[in-house]
This record gives sequence, structure tokens and C-alpha cells, in this order.
Amino acid sequence: MPDTMTEPSRHILGSFHNALEALKSNTLMMASLTERSLHNTAKGLFERDEDLCNIVIADDEEIDLLEIQVDRDGIDVMMRYQPVASDLRQVVSAMKLSVNIERIADQAVNIARRVRKLVLDEPLPEAAELKGMFEMSTQMFHDAIEAFASGNLEIARGMKARDKELDAENARLANLFAEKMPDNHKHLHGYLNLIFIARFLERVGDHAKNICEDVVFAYAAEDIRHVSAAKSATVE
Repeated sequence: MPDTMTEPSRHILGSFHNALEALKSNTLMMASLTERSLHNTAKGLFERDEDLCNIVIADDEEIDLLEIQVDRDGIDVMMRYQPVASDLRQVVSAMKLSVNIERIADQAVNIARRVRKLVLDEPLPEAAELKGMFEMSTQMFHDAIEAFASGNLEIARGMKARDKELDAENARLANLFAEKMPDNHKHLHGYLNLIFIARFLERVGDHAKNICEDVVFAYAAEDIRHVSAAKSATVE
């Protein structure tokens, strides 16, 4: 006797996975645009190109619209298919991913606005010190998206340590730029802008770490957000 549930089940399962793939596709499109914005802010700063900064600011609207679409699609998927367990975690992860991507895009806009101010004045040689932070933060974001797309838990679990390195570099540069201020009153605002850019890049790293925490939860059902704090509390 044929199993009458087989075909409908396959149809429902296929429809859900198609909807989930469409949801992921939009988040990855957001990620691609945002990564381009980070690259453009870096080129804008080091090549003193104001036009690239304007492109970053203009692209932010498209990223915002994609976030709204991902949010709507995610809610629609949950209401229509009522996923559970790992399927539900996948949907929630994609929705949370879009929030973190949008916030990284906002940091790119913040950097672009600071760069536009910097290019109006004569170049500051110390701006070159930011190249390392741009490379670190952009690569962290790229790897976080790769972890999401492929379910790579090794990359995801290693992101917290990389974020601490980025935090340390931010602190080093903040001290470096602050030390230049007392003897360079003419460039006071310039050094302040460099401090802000470093801080914005540090926040990019924070969001990359958040993405990876969500990846671990989505694929391994494990909450690693407060692992260190939990261990410390256990020891005490």
C-alpha cells in the first residue's frame, strides 16, 4: 500500500528549504554589499577619495532595505512552516545575522563620514597605522559570513580570541593618537577622527563575534556568549 504522506511531506520539506535558502541568500547579499563598503572606506581613507565615501553612504539604504526584507521573510517562514529544533535555529540565526550585518554597515558609514572630514585637511602620516585594523576587522567579518554560509564551527569558535586581538589594537592606536594631540593642536580634530575610526573598526569585530556566536548556536545548539563568565563563576 503506497504511503500517502510521502509526496506531501516531500513537498512541504522542499518548500521550507527553498524558503530558508532564499532567506540566507538575502543575508549573504547584505554581507557582500557591507564588505564592499568596508573596502571602500579603507580605500577612501588611504587614497583620500571622498567619492568612495559617498558611495558607502549611498549603499547603506539598500542594505537597510535588505534587512527589512530578511526580517519579513523570516517571520513569514516561521508562521508558514512552524519549524522546530535545528530548522528554527537556522531561521532565527539568519534573522539575527541580518541585524549584525546592518550594524556593521552603519559602522562603515560612520567611518566614511569621518574620512570625508579627514580628506579636507592635509594628510596625517599616522593614518597608515589603521591599515592593520582595517585588514583584521574586514577579514573577521568575511570569515564570520563564511562560517554562517558553510556551518564552519572551527572558524566560529575561534572568533572570540581574534576579537580580543582587535580590542588590543584599538587600545594601542587610541593611545598613540591621543599622545599626538598635545603637540599638534592644528591636527587635533584629525587625530580625534582617527580615534573614532579605530573604535568603529573595533565594533565591526564585535559584530563579527556576535555572528559567530549565532552560528555555533544554529549548528551546534550551544550558547557560547558567556562561556568565560560562566567558568569564572563556577571556579569562585
